[in-house]
Amino acid sequence: MTDELWPVADVRAFLAGSWHVERTVRDLADDVTGVFTGTADFTADPATAGALRHLESGSFTWRGIARPARRTLLYLPGEPPGTAEVRFADGRFFHGLDLRTGRHVADHPCSADLYRGEFTVYDAGRWRTVWRVRGPAKDLVLTTDHRRG
Repeated sequence: MTDELWPVADVRAFLAGSWHVERTVRDLADDVTGVFTGTADFTADPATAGALRHLESGSFTWRGIARPARRTLLYLPGEPPGTAEVRFADGRFFHGLDLRTGRHVADHPCSADLYRGEFTVYDAGRWRTVWRVRGPAKDLVLTTDHRRG
C-alpha cells in the first residue's frame, strides 16, 4: 500500500456501494492469525434519513476452521459531509469518523479493553482500517482492506 492519502469530502458518497473485504485478525497473546474474506455493502437505510447500512458477510477462518460471518453497522451522516457517526446494529454508539484528510483515528472502550482504530483512504477504490485492541481480555490487531467490488 502507498502512504498517499485521499481526502473524502462526502463519507456517504464515498462508502456507498459494494466492497471486497479482506481482514486478518492477529491474536498477539496466543500467536494465532485468522482471516476473513467477504463483502461489505453500504446501502441507504430505510429507517434513518441519509444513513448508510453497512452489511458485511463472508467467511472467517480461525484455527483452521472456516465459518460464516456477518455484521451490520449504521453510518449516520455527520456535519460536515466528510464525517459520520458509526453505530452498532442495536443503535449503540461505536465511534466517530472524519475522513476529510484521508485519515482518522477513533477509540472505542469495550469493558476494560480499548479498541483504537486507524482509518486510511488511499483512493476512490481502496481504504484500510487497523484496529489495535488492548486490555485484560484481548491483545489483537485487526487489519481490514476494502477494495471496490
